[in-house]
Parts: sequence; C-alpha cells; structure tokens
Amino acid sequence: MKALKIASLTGVAALSLAAAGVARADDQPPAAGAAAAPAAPAGPTALASPAMSASLSSNADPLNADLGPLGKIWVSGQISGFGMAQTAAPAPSDKRKGDISNLQIEVQKTDGVFQFYVQAGEYNFPSLGTPVATSPRLTEETFKYVPVAYIKIVPNAEFSIQIGELPTLIGAEYTFSFENLNINRGLLWNQEPAISRGVQVNYTKGPLTLSGSVNDGYFSEHYSTVSGLASYAVTMKDTVAVAASGNFDKTSRSTFVTPIAQNNGTIWNVLWTHTEDKWLINPYIQYSTTPKDVSFGLPSSASTFGAAVLGKYSFSPLFNLAGRVEYISSSGSQVSLLYGTKSDAWSFTLTPTFQFKTYFVRGELAYVKVDSGTKGAMFGAVGNKDEQSRAMIETGVLF
Repeated sequence: MKALKIASLTGVAALSLAAAGVARADDQPPAAGAAAAPAAPAGPTALASPAMSASLSSNADPLNADLGPLGKIWVSGQISGFGMAQTAAPAPSDKRKGDISNLQIEVQKTDGVFQFYVQAGEYNFPSLGTPVATSPRLTEETFKYVPVAYIKIVPNAEFSIQIGELPTLIGAEYTFSFENLNINRGLLWNQEPAISRGVQVNYTKGPLTLSGSVNDGYFSEHYSTVSGLASYAVTMKDTVAVAASGNFDKTSRSTFVTPIAQNNGTIWNVLWTHTEDKWLINPYIQYSTTPKDVSFGLPSSASTFGAAVLGKYSFSPLFNLAGRVEYISSSGSQVSLLYGTKSDAWSFTLTPTFQFKTYFVRGELAYVKVDSGTKGAMFGAVGNKDEQSRAMIETGVLF
C-alpha cells in the first residue's frame, strides 16, 4: 500500500511509490499510530473512526440519524485544500501548486454485533521528498473513490472481526492529511503499506491490544501477506507497540500503487507514545527488507532502516505546534529503495495548527537532505539536487 514515494524515481514509478506510501488509518489500534487526539470539546459522542492524531480534533457532535431496524447511523467528513511552494521541483509547474487535500465523507454504524464503515471521496497525501500529484489523478491511481470500507462483527467488548478494505497496522502516521500531526507524511511513511484488502481480527483486554490480519499487502489483490500489531499501555502516559508485516508468497503484480519490491518484502516497527500535560512524543524505529528475485526484476536483496520522532506541544486548546525529525538509510547493491542504491536521507518538519470548533488552518515548513544519493535519482528536473525545501498551508472544516 505504501511503497516508497521518492523523487529519486521518475514518472509513473516515482508517483507509484509515492502513492503506495500511504500512512495509517481509520480503525487502527491507536498505539501503533500517532496518539489519539485528546477529547475535543465534549459532545454527545466522538467517533473512533477515522483515527486522528493529536494535532486536529474531529467533530465531537457529528451528524446522525436513527434508521429504525438498521440502528443509528453516523455521518462525518472533511473538506480541505492546500497550497504549496517548493525548491528543486521535478518540473517548473511543480514549484507552486494548490489542490484539494480532502473532499470526503464517512458513513458508519458503531454499535451492535453488526457494524460497518464506509469512507468515500477525493483526497491527496503529499509526502516529503516525492512529487505531489493532482488529487484526481492520485485518487484514480491509488484506492479510488472508496478508499476504506469494511464490515465489522463485534460479538463482545473484547473481540471483533473486520472484513474489507482496511487501514494498515504498520507505522506511526495515518493515510490522509487531516489524520496526522503534519500535512506532509514523512520518509519512513513512504516505505509502508497504507490500505489493504483482507480480514483483520482484534482483541482487547485491559492495557493489551492485539490485531492480526491476512491481506493483500500493498493493494496487490494477492492475499498472502500477514500483518500483526501488539500494543501495551505501560502506564496512563506511556504505550509501547510492535508491528510487523510480511508476504509469505511471491507476486509479480506491479502497478501505480503496488511496488513490487516492497510488496514481496517485510517491514517491522517498534513504537512508543508518551503524553503528558501539553506534550505528546511519539518516537519509533523501522526496518524493512525486499527479496532478490531476478524473474521479478529484483537483481539483489535490499533493506532500509529508519528512525523518527514525532511530537506536539499545545499552547492552548486552539493552537499547537507539531514537529517531526527522521532519518532513513538503505542497503542493496542493485535495487534502489531511496535515492539510488545505498542512499540515505533525513528530514525536519514544523507544523503550527489553529483550530476553532470544526474549522482549522495550519502551515508547514519542511526540509529534506540526501546525504548520499545517486545523481539522476534525487531532486530537481534531472534528479541532481540533494536537498529540497517545502512550504505548505492547509485549511478546511471537519464536519
């Protein structure tokens, strides 16, 4: 789902990795991703899906209707857009651009044995160090206009089963911009799956949460990937989690959203989330492998190792400042997973956010530096620039 989207790749390949690199999602146990937002102004309810980081707060009083035998149905959504300016753009038209970031609606049933969730609309997920596609193209070439949809069977408070198009269990950042601390997703996110088709089983007992899934990895339609997540609330302030995903078979499928190397490999995370007073800190490490398979066009095995720290400080209920620092390196003599073989890079991001009720506006300054890369596989029109700066603004409403 979330293959590496980097500027080192060109044309469709670069976008495809970018698209594949989609982040965390709507029904993921909160410990694996960025910590859930603190309860926004208390209202009749606060929907658990779509999942939210602590930068923006979802509408605490969403629309609902009682449909008799079907039960209560909840409706929420997001309307937002962004503007962007960047250096070392892949083309002159990419130096400055604006587009829709979210034009989505969610319909869900959250009680009873039989539940469901449907998320539909247009979206974009800009990511550091990769080209930014137009929202219509990205939607069409990735998860279409219903990116997440599943039924959920809940026989008791501890156990549930989900079937459909599901958010990944991997990583610390979610898929859609409104869910995350930052507007741009990061370099580690670019390696991760985002949305998969499959079956997921969840179990919660006290401080322990376990989830396991059989799915199609990076949206490959080949159901041979197994993913798992275990999280434990050590204290009221600290949660640790371990997540992993790997393909137990081989598939030659290679599309805009399915990178053949990552789809046949494995990925691992160790995450920690700490919340205290006005602070949220979320460090994690990540390791991934891709196999050698000459028949699939993979002449050597390769791997990546990355580490990141995400954080947020709340100055007031209306204003907060989020940030992210990360580093990632790759190995492999003949397969490029970053900016050429055996390349590495780091990034720094700052995101001030203002939210009043359901309306928000936030800015962002981000910087990516390639410490060792291959000319032709980095930034700029011919891929020979080793650094890129990006400024963005996003505004909208979460209804």
